[in-house]
Amino acid sequence: MVATTPGPVVTPDETQQQDVRPARPWRTIVWNDPVNLMSYVTYVFRTYFGYSESRARQLMLQVHNDGRAVVAEGAREKMEVHVQAMHSYGLWATLAQEDEG
Repeated sequence: MVATTPGPVVTPDETQQQDVRPARPWRTIVWNDPVNLMSYVTYVFRTYFGYSESRARQLMLQVHNDGRAVVAEGAREKMEVHVQAMHSYGLWATLAQEDEG
């Protein structure tokens, strides 16, 4: 039988601590385009995301007036699904990670 003695407890000092900030969420961004009607964009947001009429209209107006709107945030895989879905509806959409700051 081999006896082992426990080694010293090692705790990292402040210069060795790992960065424990939470991961920045990913975003699904829908961009303005010259093709789709505002009523259709509102319909897509209501149908796909389940947004209320007022929330869908607010996001559609942001797309129209600002050129883009963040329509969802979360894990990268889920946002990739949303982007693909927006493409299937004929909307221009991209994926981006939340800006630091």
